[in-house]
Amino acid sequence: MFTALAIVALVALYVVFTYNGLVKARQMKEEAWSGIDVQLKRRADLIPNLIETVKGYAAHEKSTFEEVVSLRNQAQAVPAGDVEGRAKAEGLLGQALGKLFALAEAYPDLKANQNFVELQRSLETLESEIQMSRRYYNGAARDLNVKVESFPSNLIAGQFGFAKAPYFEITNEADRAVPTVKF
Repeated sequence: MFTALAIVALVALYVVFTYNGLVKARQMKEEAWSGIDVQLKRRADLIPNLIETVKGYAAHEKSTFEEVVSLRNQAQAVPAGDVEGRAKAEGLLGQALGKLFALAEAYPDLKANQNFVELQRSLETLESEIQMSRRYYNGAARDLNVKVESFPSNLIAGQFGFAKAPYFEITNEADRAVPTVKF
């Protein structure tokens, strides 16, 4: 009788500890996503200033500006929990920003403009912070996914509705390509 009670108590303790570990992993993933969301919002807020600065020098490049603004708005319209949708939208926005900076190369006065240089530096810093946040999120998602898929914690995860978290990944294969350098 005592042995059966001890086994039940051990199983109950295991369930409690495993459940709490799953909750902690899910919270870490959500905190990490919040960090990415904050950095992406900061980038989205910086873009209008960047556009206005470049517009003064390259007024005839209207389609590039419109594309950046449109993609920024699309990225902000993605629902908060849609990691894959947000990753795709932000990837497209990153490509459009690359075009904007390539456009700036054609205007030496713009490249020398202090406001543009500061905005460009701020955007580069934000891109670095987004990358760090993405790594942190993907690590938290990995930890949760391991717990959700590993035996025997997968039994508890399934019972209490814990699900795998998607990774925040590069969706455009061109972004993964090694750049060609020619001299």
